[in-house]
Formats: sequence, C-alpha cells, structure tokens
Amino acid sequence: MRRANGPRQLTELTDVYDFLDEVRLRPGMWLPRSSLKHLESLLTGYRAAMVVHGVEGEFDFWSPGTQGPFTEWLWHRLGRESPLSWATEIEREAEATGVPAIELLFRLFDEYRADRDRAS
Repeated sequence: MRRANGPRQLTELTDVYDFLDEVRLRPGMWLPRSSLKHLESLLTGYRAAMVVHGVEGEFDFWSPGTQGPFTEWLWHRLGRESPLSWATEIEREAEATGVPAIELLFRLFDEYRADRDRAS
C-alpha cells in the first residue's frame, strides 16, 4: 500500500504491483515520453531477474515461453488477438481513442486486476 505522503524507496517495494504504483505516481521519471515500450522492457527485465534469482511468484506481463495472463486478458477485452505486444496494442488503442497510453494502460490494468480478484 502506497504511503499517503508520496513515493517510496525501491527497498520498500514488495512486488511488481508496488513497482507499478510507483510508475503510476511518477510516469515521467520511469518512462521516457511515457512510452509503454519502455515499461514493457522494464517489466521483462524484472521478470528475467526473478527467474535468474529463483524468485517464485506470479507475473502478469510476461514469462519465458508465454505472453502472460494480462496479455491474454487484453486480447479478450479488446476482442482481438495480435502478434504484437500488450504495450504496442495499448499504444495503438490509445492513439485511436485519443487517450494517453499510460492512462489507458492503468485503466485496463485496474480492470484486469478487478476481474482477476473477482475470479479468485
């Protein structure tokens, strides 16, 4: 849970959701030009570090050999499959709807998490 007074230190974060809360809070610090491609690269590195260091846990964005649950949910939500990444598809959708890509990402991710929590 984010402190009411703002950003946290990296050492205070416990999982990828905490990290994404920090990105949401200050996207300009983490993502040049608010590019979802940069976020996708960060998250791929995050997952790779988990694998290298033997850290078990769910990861919604990508795992070796699979696109990940968020991508599968996104294809269903958008009503189409794509060979492109979740970042590319959200950027395309954002451009088509006139919504900033980072805003659309977090709107969709919140919806995904709510759907996932209801299914649990």
